[in-house]
Amino acid sequence: MKNAAIVGGTGYGALELIRLLHTHTEIKLVKVISHSQDGMAISSVYPHLKSMEDIALEILEIPALLQGIDIIFFATPAGIAKNIIPELADSGMQCIDLSGDLRLSSREQYKAWYKAEAANEGLLDTAVYGLSEINRSQIKEATILSNPGCFPTAALLGLIPALQHEHIHTEGIIIDGKTGVSGAGKTPSVRTHFPETNDNLTPYKIGEHQHIPEIDQYLSEHSNVAVHATLTTHLVPMTRGIVCTIYGRLTDQQATERLIEEYQHFYEKDRFVRVLNEREFPSTKGVYGSNFCDIGLHVDTRTNQLIIISAIDNLMKGAAGQAIQNVNIMNGWDERKGLNHIPMYP
Repeated sequence: MKNAAIVGGTGYGALELIRLLHTHTEIKLVKVISHSQDGMAISSVYPHLKSMEDIALEILEIPALLQGIDIIFFATPAGIAKNIIPELADSGMQCIDLSGDLRLSSREQYKAWYKAEAANEGLLDTAVYGLSEINRSQIKEATILSNPGCFPTAALLGLIPALQHEHIHTEGIIIDGKTGVSGAGKTPSVRTHFPETNDNLTPYKIGEHQHIPEIDQYLSEHSNVAVHATLTTHLVPMTRGIVCTIYGRLTDQQATERLIEEYQHFYEKDRFVRVLNEREFPSTKGVYGSNFCDIGLHVDTRTNQLIIISAIDNLMKGAAGQAIQNVNIMNGWDERKGLNHIPMYP
């Protein structure tokens, strides 16, 4: 049994980590760090946790973490983990960062998109990008792991097989993304205020979403050429879920059935990617509360476009679920530990 701590312990991603670790047979959650609510029982903040063993929230103290903690999850806003992880790097502790601090290899890109100073180059060089199905061999050897963003997870899992098989051109890729309100985090804003989101669908961060360079970087790595995809993001009046509808121009004539077979072969050993049959398409309800990514494909012969539709739960496969999957890989455990949930339906 390994002991775990969560830093940033009262956000939505942290709450999903708590829920998943509660049934994990190899990990015991022993610390939850929250500066703003130090000393409070977590169940007093979130009453739905009352039936569980209560944990007192506490402030961050590095010496206490270095004694008895094997795994630490950073469910923090961007800008925090990059300053703490260097103090833990020599301890052998497994550090999983759910923020964007370690996702971009270029410090200049991070500064441009996140409007802050990047992590030091040594930390960026050490961190492994945790797209579980694609980087599994690197994840197995990692001690510092950068968990992917939610839109990048859905987009990359949908696009990488088509790009690696050179079925679509690397230019002109369009990713039309729609997300539930929990993707904006717990801190309220005008955009996430109920009267603003209810009965409304709102484009946001057009041309400036911080997931754009992340998607470009890893699409480029898997295409061996520079890829610049267009990502448009929209806020939908629901709590959870992401659907990305992706358009790529085909390099040659292809049949939908044939591409589905290739995708199913590509992901045949992956427990959490489900490639749907022809004329079946993903929905957020189909993955709600689970670690699945569902992918549907359609060839539009009229426009010579491949349409890829991928759906995930943004708090699960897009955050906490993939973090647990990566920890399972890092420790040689069954990837399904703590994640073997059937999607909640309806």
